Amino acid sequence: MKKLILLRHGQSQWNLENRFTGWTDVELSPKGRVEARRAGELIAASGLEPRYCFTSYLRRAIQTLDIALDAMDRLWLPVVKDWHLNERHYGALQGLNKADTAAKFGDEQVHIWRRSYDVAPPALAVNDERYPGADPRYASLPEEDLPLTESLEDTVRRVAPCWEELIAPTLAVYDTVFVAAHGNSLRALVMMLLKKTPEEIVAEEIPTGVPRVIGLSDRLAVESDRYLK
Repeated sequence: MKKLILLRHGQSQWNLENRFTGWTDVELSPKGRVEARRAGELIAASGLEPRYCFTSYLRRAIQTLDIALDAMDRLWLPVVKDWHLNERHYGALQGLNKADTAAKFGDEQVHIWRRSYDVAPPALAVNDERYPGADPRYASLPEEDLPLTESLEDTVRRVAPCWEELIAPTLAVYDTVFVAAHGNSLRALVMMLLKKTPEEIVAEEIPTGVPRVIGLSDRLAVESDRYLK
C-alpha cells in the first residue's frame, strides 16, 4: 500500500495573533515549532519512512517540514517546493485581525468569506504591497497565475496540477510521500482524493501539527485515512 502523509504546519505567529495569513510569509510560533517536532516524532514512532517530500513556498510550511524531518533523522530527503501548495490567498483580508474584521463587516459576512466554497474575500489591488507579483519568489509566474484573492474552489483548482503532475507521479516511484502544507491546500488534496463534496469539504477541519496518513492502492485509490495521535 502507498502512504501519503499530510501535515498542516504548526501554529504560526499570525495564527497566535488571530490574523488572516494567506500568502503572507510568517514564522512559526514557539508552540508551532513544538507541534512540528512532535509530528515528526509521531511519524517516526508509527514506523513510516517517507522517501520524498513536498511543501509550499511559505516558511511556516518549510520550517514545519524541516523540523519534522529532523525529528525523524531524515533531513537528507529530497524536497520539492511548489507554490501551488501555498495557503488560500485571503486577498485584502490578509494581515487583518479576525475579530476586528468581524466587528467591521459582521460575523455572518466573515463566516461566508472563511467557510463558503465558492465565495472569495475582497480582492487586493495590483498596486498593493501585498500583491504576490511584488515578491521575488513569484517573479517567474505569469500574471494570470498570481491571485488577488481566492475562494476554496479556486484553491482546489490551483492545487490540482501539483497532485496530477508532481505528487501522484512520485507516488508511482516511492511508497511513502510526505506533504507539509496549509489548511486549505491540504483540504484541496483531501477533497480530490476522498471525493468529498463542496458541502463536506467546507466542514473539514485539519488541525495544525497532526500527521494524517492516507493509504492508497497502486492506482492511487484511497484505502485508509487516519490521523496519528
